[in-house]
Amino acid sequence: MVRTPAARLASIVDAMKAIAGASPEARASFARGRCVRGTYIPSDRADEVTKSRSFTRPSRVLARFSVDDGPRGSGTDDLMLRGFSFRLGDAGHSSDILTQSAPVHYARTLDQMLALLTARMPGNDGRPDLEKIKAFSAANPETLRQADYVAAHPPAPSFAGTTFWAVHAFPATNSKGETQFIKFKLVPVGSELAMSRGKARTRSVDLLHDDLEQRVATGDIRFSLMALLGRPDDPTRDVTIRWPDEDNREAVRLGTIVITAIEADETCDASVFDPANLAEGIGEPPDEIFAARRAAYATSLAQRR
Repeated sequence: MVRTPAARLASIVDAMKAIAGASPEARASFARGRCVRGTYIPSDRADEVTKSRSFTRPSRVLARFSVDDGPRGSGTDDLMLRGFSFRLGDAGHSSDILTQSAPVHYARTLDQMLALLTARMPGNDGRPDLEKIKAFSAANPETLRQADYVAAHPPAPSFAGTTFWAVHAFPATNSKGETQFIKFKLVPVGSELAMSRGKARTRSVDLLHDDLEQRVATGDIRFSLMALLGRPDDPTRDVTIRWPDEDNREAVRLGTIVITAIEADETCDASVFDPANLAEGIGEPPDEIFAARRAAYATSLAQRR
């Protein structure tokens, strides 16, 4: 039987929860998190990249740091993907950006994502079939790229020292009406944080949350919001691959996100960070995974309620 898009999305949400052992009321992904708030300070170059008022004007920030068991099933905290979702702008001109601690996604298409999750579903003994997983990975090697990246790049001992990426390519239109693709990247601000990246493994979720609360209680946490500038031949529809020479290409600092306080988790749980909520000047990416995310997030929210 051919599944409709809505049925496939519901199946994906159900599979993600089954793999994580989550209840229907829990988030399907990045379930363990902390809600925070702060401010956004744009740079004087932001309008070179986008005319979006979300990125060119100062605003309040609502955000959420999180960790995700994901489809890897590693069982160790040091291999868990970290997430940072944030909302910039004001009423009528807000944008939600979802980022993670790896520059690629684990599936290229919706069908591939569902097939991967299905292969990792636990059996009657509560464990996934490792042979089935190996067979799927051998037939779909691109689904290993995210896990390979995480394994090869030891995480920072703190959310505050973690670099985050939005894996999609966004069409951005600037103040002159020029449009080009960009990728969002969040880089920790501070030499101490830069030096600490990759020096500590096996950082438990509780310790990450405690560290976050301590840092906010004694100061603030800052990230430079960067726009990596696209080139004409860059791939924009495959979120399992990076742009050529991505780490060394031209980037523009759009502004600085400053996290100043812990917010009640209910504030973030009352809705979702909607990836399709983008103020004029930032368009929707053309890849299939992004197109599915809005409906999938709505499905997950409805189940949680």
